[in-house]
Amino acid sequence: MTQYIFECIAFQLLFLVIYDFFLKRETFFQWNRVYLLGTFVLSLVLPWVKIEAFKQKVSQTFIAYPEYLWGLQNEAVVVQVEESTGFNFTWQEGILYGGMLVSLLLFGLKIRQLYLLRKSGEKVTYPLFTQIVITNSNIAFSFFKSIFIGDKILKMKHDAIIAHELVHIRQGHTYDLLFFEFIRIVGWFNPLVYVYQNRISELHEFIADAQVSKEHKTDHYEQLLAQVFQTEHISFINQFFTKSLIKKRIVMLQKSKSKKVWQLKYLLLVPVLLGMLLYTSCEMEPKPDEIKSIEGTILKSSLDFPFAVVDEVPIFPGCEDAEDKRACFNEKIQKHISKHFNYPQAAQDANIEGRVSVMFIINSEGIIENIKLRGPDKLLEDEVERIIKKLPKMTPGKQRGKVVNVPFSIPIQFKLQEDNTVNMVSEISNESEVDPLYYVDDRKITKLEMEAIDPNTIESIFILKDKKAIEKYGKEGVNGVVEIKIK
Repeated sequence: MTQYIFECIAFQLLFLVIYDFFLKRETFFQWNRVYLLGTFVLSLVLPWVKIEAFKQKVSQTFIAYPEYLWGLQNEAVVVQVEESTGFNFTWQEGILYGGMLVSLLLFGLKIRQLYLLRKSGEKVTYPLFTQIVITNSNIAFSFFKSIFIGDKILKMKHDAIIAHELVHIRQGHTYDLLFFEFIRIVGWFNPLVYVYQNRISELHEFIADAQVSKEHKTDHYEQLLAQVFQTEHISFINQFFTKSLIKKRIVMLQKSKSKKVWQLKYLLLVPVLLGMLLYTSCEMEPKPDEIKSIEGTILKSSLDFPFAVVDEVPIFPGCEDAEDKRACFNEKIQKHISKHFNYPQAAQDANIEGRVSVMFIINSEGIIENIKLRGPDKLLEDEVERIIKKLPKMTPGKQRGKVVNVPFSIPIQFKLQEDNTVNMVSEISNESEVDPLYYVDDRKITKLEMEAIDPNTIESIFILKDKKAIEKYGKEGVNGVVEIKIK
């Protein structure tokens, strides 16, 4: 979601730069209105658009783990996550929703301000609009089909003002401003929404001025050049008298009509849109010549050993005095996942399930690094990455007394059950029933762990079958036993 927001803001910024530098000073007011409304909507839609013809692979450098390392941990870890009975917001969500609430309250105050003005004013109904006269005031603005006008304005020549506000009513300018007002509630943190609303409000005045000046040009100039009046400050109404706009409106009225050839400027939007579509359609993949595989260092280097075969596994905080530190490590991982797990609401709503495999290194300083993920959806991958990043610093693993980097992998199964209870199961598939047992230095391991052993480190391999296997290992040895001794 964060990436989507940043992309929207980036697109909006680019659209506004084009408008301010190339289109704002032209007299194609209706075209500009369509441009502002259209590009804002496009900025919200484009990040989701993927054009098949534009899809390409963009190279990035990354470390690739060898395939067999994506499943060496076969301790069954099952975590039951109970359905939350209350609200569970992160502080980021709290700020987001808090800002939306404040924006909504401010919007409500503006509506109340309009309501009080309408209630206190004298209403006069005409075929095209309702005139609301405000006592002892010189305001002038429209809202939907109502024109609010001060009684002081009525004493002057106000025909041009009424004609001006009727343009706003006929063209539905209130809808444009309310659209951005609602966007301000949802996206209160985005400063460009306010810029868009300001630009469209300014443009509305240019449109109305251009229409009225055709019949009331002299009167209109007189009104614009007259004393600046006080007005109500409501962001989604078109005010006739606004200090900051008076000069701009006069300049635009005096400006010669733009030549039609300058409408070609709008074609600038074509390459910009193509570039945005190309960007949103790209996918990331590594260059073959840039892949830095750590397979060699994991299996051949004396400083890197998989979790399954390292002499002394990394020590999870709290396992220092445990008799079986490997088992304690797995138990602590289970508790950590259970404590920090939160099934993404967006994934629940979209019924996204599946298995996410995660691999990371516990380096020689006991710090988690090089987190890699494989999963059915980025929402699930992001949740797993968030959990792994919360792992504490550990006592690093050792091989023959030397501190080493230890790769560790674990798959996490996201599953939504029919009773709406969210479960997350972290597990490794059981070995086939016909496979033999595998032991390394009298320690039971899995077939995947056995396949991960560097042949150069093996001193001997001994195979037990039938009665000999059963005599030594009991019923577990019925399918045979492979005994491996490391140098």
